[in-house]
Parts: sequence; structure tokens; C-alpha cells
Amino acid sequence: MASHAQSTWLQRIIFAAILGAVSVGGHVFAAGATESPNYPEPAVKVTRPDVQPRRTEPTYKVSAGIDGDIFPVFANFASMQTPQQREFGMVSVEVSNSSDAPVRDRISVHVSEWSDTEIQIAELGAGQVRTFKFAPTFLPRFYRNHEITGATALIEIHDMGGHLLYQSTVPVRLRSADDMYWGTQFKYAPFIASWVTPHADQVEDILSKAKELMPQRRLPGYEEWKDQAEQEKSTELQARAIYNAIKQQGISYVKSSITFGGNTSVSQRVRMPRESINYSSANCIDASVMFASLFENLAMDPIVVLVPGHAYVGVRVAQGSQHYLFIDVALVGRSTYDVAVHSAEAGLAKYGPSQITRIPIDSARNQGIYPMP
Repeated sequence: MASHAQSTWLQRIIFAAILGAVSVGGHVFAAGATESPNYPEPAVKVTRPDVQPRRTEPTYKVSAGIDGDIFPVFANFASMQTPQQREFGMVSVEVSNSSDAPVRDRISVHVSEWSDTEIQIAELGAGQVRTFKFAPTFLPRFYRNHEITGATALIEIHDMGGHLLYQSTVPVRLRSADDMYWGTQFKYAPFIASWVTPHADQVEDILSKAKELMPQRRLPGYEEWKDQAEQEKSTELQARAIYNAIKQQGISYVKSSITFGGNTSVSQRVRMPRESINYSSANCIDASVMFASLFENLAMDPIVVLVPGHAYVGVRVAQGSQHYLFIDVALVGRSTYDVAVHSAEAGLAKYGPSQITRIPIDSARNQGIYPMP
């Protein structure tokens, strides 16, 4: 009969056989294996915590307007540019392709109930980051809106097979069509030309009345066959007639410049000329764009001039001239033409060049800034 020690040893062998392995000295052997001093250690996969695996999908970041505000004046401008021309968009989508392969996606953006849909194809190489600027064409109701209102921009991204990769909505604030955003230090001042609307019916009506105050009942604008002195005299007569026609219309000063929403320190309500004429009221900037509209209708060269707290309008005195006739048009309801001209000259003389912002309307047109609908 086996001794107690032998019995215990035999039991361990049987138990190890059942498990299929024997542990000796910290090493594990399959049943039937023998220990060898050259037996290789098993390979162990070590994951370093500071090394992240490469992402395999692009990521997207969406932003809208100026701090969420969409201004009609900018929407109109950007919608008439190609995506490659745009310096800013109403909605921007940043695509980060952190994968190892190029991507080609279809991005669509629209503002529900307010705009059509704009589609762009996003093509990025591996590791590329690009921002796509969207300015879908807004519906006419957007330009008839006179209060700040909320809306939702919908962004969808599909692959070229039509599979939805990304969908998001972004809340936006649609600003009034009257809201002008000047920007810091009047960066966006040229956009005031969007309010210069020479073909409005009300502008045509004022010109028909001004014509009756002219010699020979004519408003000829510039006439190339005249020498500069004659052109300057004609320009002065036409400016006087337009001023007096506006005065007869009963238009007078009403401030009404309050605007709502964010950025109120650099934005202002500006009436369209048709509104100023219909309601017989205008502040200095309203009157300036109204007079500029009248001059531009005659193919003359108007200029809007901003100084701290005030605005004037001017008109080039003759084709090719660097001189302008300036008018303080805020006085139209209570002073004569001659007083308004003298007031503009005296007012502008108070400021140095760095305090005066000049906005030639012909230059704004050359930049693609056209009248708002």
C-alpha cells in the first residue's frame, strides 16, 4: 500500500491532469510538457496610455452668423458670391478629416421656413481640416421681417452613396432687415450701400417732383459735353431741387435707431428710403441713404460720410472730379438747402481724417455690395 506522502503526490498529479496544466516554479506547462531553461516567454501586448489610436471618422463643427445673429445685409451679399469667394458665411461647417483616407461628402444647409437649401461637396485629404461657408438664398419674407426672430438651421452630411453621416440643428437669431451691423471701428461700413436703393418706386416719385423744380424741367445727371465748371453748376442745381422736393414731401427728423439682440453697441436700425418717404420721417443715416439713392438713380456718384454721432451725404460735383458737394440732410425738415450745405462743411471741418469714414457708393458696388431686395 502506498504511503500517505505518495498518495498525496499522486492526487496532485491527477488533479493537474484534469486541469490540463502543471504549475512549477511560477511557470505553466501543458500536461505532458517538460520544463526547459530555453522555453520562450509568451508575447505580451502592452498598450501605452499616452498613445491614442488614429480616428477613423471625420468630425464636424458648426457655427452660425455673428455670435448666432444672421443679418439680412450680409446674407444678401454672401448669397451672390460663390463659396470660394466668401470671406464669411451665414452657417460655417468645419470638417476635420483625421482618418487615414481622403473623404468626399455632401453637405447641405438650410434655415427652416426661411431659406432654400445650399449644397456643397467637401473633399479633404487624410489629415486635412477645411471650413465650408454657406449662404443659402433667403426667401422674400426674410427681407420683409422687421423684428428679431428665432429660427433653426439644419445641417446634414451624407457620403456620396447617400448614407447619412451627420445631422445637426443650430438655433439662430434672424435680425431685422433694418439692422445694420457696423462692426468695430466701422469695419463693415461699406455695407450701408445695401440701403441705397435707386430703383424704388418712391425714389422715382421724388425725382419726378424734383424735375419740376429744375430749369427746363430736366434732371440730366452728369453731361459729358459740359466742361467741369458747367457740370458743377448743374450738379448744384440738381442737388438743390432734390433737397427742396424732399422738403415739400414733409420728411423731417425722427431718431428711431434702436435695434434688438446681441451686438447692439455696433448695430443700428436704418430705414430703407421707401420707408422714410412713406412715413415722412428719417434720421441722419436714413436721410443720407435716401439722398444717395436719388443721386445714384441719376447715374451720379453719391458718398455717405460718417463722423462721430452723425452722417452726411455728398455727391461728386462732376465726372472724374475728386470734389464732392456735401449736405447735412438731417436738416431737410427745418432748414434751407443753403443752411444744410453750410452745416455739412462746418461739421466735417471739425474732424481729422481718422475720425471720418467715407463710403463712396460706386466703390461699394465694385465690391459686390448691391441693394437689398
